[in-house]
Order: sequence, then structure tokens, then C-alpha cells
Amino acid sequence: MTEATNGIVILLGLIFLRMPIAFAMSLVGGVGFALMRDWNAAGAMVGNAVFETGLSYSLSVVPLFIFMGNVLANSGIAHGLFAGADRLFGRMKGGLALATVLSCGGFSAVSGSSLATAATMSRVAMPPMRKFGYSDSLAAGSIAAGGTLGILILPSVIMIIYGLLTESDIGKLFIAGLLPGLLGIVLYMAAVMVAVRVRPDLAPPVTEPSAMTARDRIGAFGTLALFVFVMGGIYGGFFTPIEAAGMGAIFSLGLALLIRGLDWPGFVDACRQTIHSSGMIFAIIIGAEIFSAFVNFAGLPDGLVDMVYDYDLSAWGVILIMVAIYLVMGCVFESLSMILLTVPVFYPVVVQLEFTGLLADPELVLIWFAVIVVVVTEISLITPPVGMNVFVLRSVLDDVSLGTIFRGVFPFWIADILRLALLLALPVVSLALLL
Repeated sequence: MTEATNGIVILLGLIFLRMPIAFAMSLVGGVGFALMRDWNAAGAMVGNAVFETGLSYSLSVVPLFIFMGNVLANSGIAHGLFAGADRLFGRMKGGLALATVLSCGGFSAVSGSSLATAATMSRVAMPPMRKFGYSDSLAAGSIAAGGTLGILILPSVIMIIYGLLTESDIGKLFIAGLLPGLLGIVLYMAAVMVAVRVRPDLAPPVTEPSAMTARDRIGAFGTLALFVFVMGGIYGGFFTPIEAAGMGAIFSLGLALLIRGLDWPGFVDACRQTIHSSGMIFAIIIGAEIFSAFVNFAGLPDGLVDMVYDYDLSAWGVILIMVAIYLVMGCVFESLSMILLTVPVFYPVVVQLEFTGLLADPELVLIWFAVIVVVVTEISLITPPVGMNVFVLRSVLDDVSLGTIFRGVFPFWIADILRLALLLALPVVSLALLL
């Protein structure tokens, strides 16, 4: 266990020195395994991790869902989503901010990426909100927070990686994330309503929503149809997540061509982004597999389980400690790093915990824990001083300060804490669709 602890400290040091996490985990895991056993065994372990990851059929879901999101992002589909949401809420105080949250939820539901959602919606939603006199803090905050929904609602890349790391059923993880994702949208919209009531100067008087073009209608309803098609097919058992990813990619391409929003350069760029993102994710997963093999061989998970029994900690006490660790880590780490660093260590501990009632089923415990982990990771995306979504937004809106964006996301951060408390207290919210 001591070797694993030293390895984690070295890993954190390498990450703070800005070494890419994929290489840092591979280096620490490979060298640590070699020092504890021998170099031949370490070489075999590394080779096996690379081979199995590269040939994993389950991993084919990653580039397919990423391609689907890139096609929709490059086709201008977000304009239709925003216009549709504006028609629904434009006559309410703070209507454009409400439309931004809803359209972020819709776009993230098909893109699977929080960073892509924040970057895309900043270009779509920020100009009209500024035009009608919304404060920069509310406008930027609604975009940055709305973008966090992308890692929970299907097709969540983070959920896929969690499923691959823990060998969980990815389809069930997607289904479990649906209600918490919808709850997040509702609470974010409530946060906007409360903010504009407490501070009326954040939003202008009610204005007439803009008209939707035929292209906007096709884009909005097509995106909804895509989500229902993919989610309904998985939930209904008509096809597997991998089959859903393939059909979703074809559906998105057809939708983009239908609204004439994707030209040849846009298609090539979508392919290039897919290759780049998929390669990065594959490298990270390989690094995580190597690091996981090292910490398991060093006995860290077993040591933590023994510690739980030695201190007679309850299952809920252990979960709350883990959540507290995630909240602290979210102040300095981005979401993917948190998942990859903690899941190999925490997951074996959660397997050993004993719950009662609904969580007496070990499989449901692990699915519920996945939702909790992803929600806490969402919170980290808007938590200072890192807040990756905030920094993405700052890179796009170079005339808006980080302080302004962080002030804007504070009501949404409170909403996220409330959602986390509800999911902890009422596991049925995450598991209702699986019962």
C-alpha cells in the first residue's frame, strides 16, 4: 500500500508539472509495477493493456459518439435548438438565459462533451443575450453551467470511460443518467429564475422571441428525434450502445445534410476532430489501465477496504468521504483526471460496501455510484480555481473576465450541490428507470 501511495504522490507531481495525464499514468504505473516485480512482467503488462484497449470492441462506441457530436456541432444545429428554446421561454423574465440552459442540455445530449457544448453555445447564445442587455455574468454563467450537462446525458463520454474502467453495462449507465440530467436542467432553470428575481438588473424586460426559420425547426425537432431514437432504442432493448452509436452517427450525418449545414470542409473537420479526440481518449484509457494494474498489485484497494473495516465506517460514511474528496479535487483537477485517478482506487472499495433497501443490489450500487461520481465531476467543471468550462468560455469570450464568469456560475453551483444532495438521499432518482 505504501508503494501505491508514493506512486500517487509522484503522479500528482507530474500532473502539476503539466505532463499529459496519459503519459504520467503510464510512466508511474509501468515503472512502479517494474520496481515491485520485474521489468519483463511490467513490459508484458503494458503490452497487454495497449493490445486489449486497441482491439476492444466496446471502445468503438467512443469515436462513433464523438463523430456524431462533431457533425452536429459543425452543422449549426445549435442555432435551431436555441431558437426553439427561445420560443418556449422568450416571454419570461430571463427567457434567453432559460433558453440557453435548455439548449445546452439538448446539445450536450447529442454531443456528449461539456467542453464542446460550452464552446459552441457561447457563439450561439452570447451575442443575442448581449444584444438584449443581459449582464455578462448571467449570460456567461448560464453557458458555462449548461455545458456541464454534457457529461451526464447520453451519449456521455465520461460515462463510457467509467463503464470501460469498471466493466459496467454502458447502456444501464446511460439510462441511469437520464433523470439526474433532466433534474439538472430543471434546477439550473430554477437558478436563473431566482437570480433574476433577486437581481432584476441581470436581465432586461421581457422581449418578444425571434421567429424560427424552417431550418431551425428541422434542426430542433431532428435533434429531439435523434435523442429519442438513440435513448429509446437502448432503453427498449432494440439495440446495444455500440449499435446505437453507429446509427446515431448516420442519423446525425443525414440530419446535417438535410438542413444543408455541413459542407465538405466541415465534414473533414468533424473527422479530424474525431480522430484527435478518440486518440487522446484511447491513450488516456491505456494509461489508466496501466496505473490501475500498479495500484491493484500494490494492494491499495485492499488496504482501503481493510481501513474501512478497522475504523468501522458505515457504507454511507465512506460514500460521503469520497464525495468530499471529489469536491476538494474539483478545485484543482479537471473532470477526466479526477475520474481516471480515483475510480481505480474507489471502485473496489464501493464493491465491498454493504447497503440496505434499494441499494442492497450490488449492481444498482455501482450504477448509482457512477451517477454520483459524474455529478460531482460536473460540479468540478465550474468550481474555482480550475473550472474547465469557465476557462473554455474565457478563451472564446476574451473580453469577459474569469471573475465575472465565476460570479455568474455561482447560482448554478448551488443548484448542483442541491442536486447532489438529492441524489445521495434518494438513490431512486438515478435508478427509477432501471427498476
